Amino acid sequence: MPEPASRPDAALRRAIFAVALLNLGYFGIEFAVALAIGSVSLFADSVDFLEDTSVNLLILLALGWSLRARARVGMGLAAILLVPALATLWALWSKLHLPLPPTPVPLTLTGLGAMAVNFGCATLLVRFRHHSGSLTRAAFLSARNDVFANIAIVFAGGLTAFTHSVWPDVAVGAGIMLMNAGAAREVWQAAREEHRIART
Repeated sequence: MPEPASRPDAALRRAIFAVALLNLGYFGIEFAVALAIGSVSLFADSVDFLEDTSVNLLILLALGWSLRARARVGMGLAAILLVPALATLWALWSKLHLPLPPTPVPLTLTGLGAMAVNFGCATLLVRFRHHSGSLTRAAFLSARNDVFANIAIVFAGGLTAFTHSVWPDVAVGAGIMLMNAGAAREVWQAAREEHRIART
């Protein structure tokens, strides 16, 4: 029987492990659809699902470490959060050279599925967002931002059906890129503050 003080950590570990599995599972679905219909926004979001899997597995490993060690991992996670942004830049460049709009219905349905998964992940993590500093903040920010990104993908699907244009998908892909960059900045700042506290 665990001591009362250890119960929050045990619950946090279970939540993070569940979030990692959900992210890994939906990465495969979204990546396949993104390639099939040529969607920049789904490609960016699928890479983000894979990145979120890595982030949560790293957090799971680092939860028992010292404040200084967790701060260093937090700085590393800030760098990992930039990976989807770089992948999206490549996808945007490729799409501008072949400006064909994605198929609207799969785009919208896949975005709705991603939104459900990310909302579930954010719900699992919301009560732990201030626990263990920058690590769980990284996980919560990723899930929260992804819900907003998925809402934008659903709107992009509707606009694509209406306009038959590539630009809604491209605009949402660029927005996801900027959102991930902002999350990386927030996690970096939190980790730097933890590192400063650990040194003093």
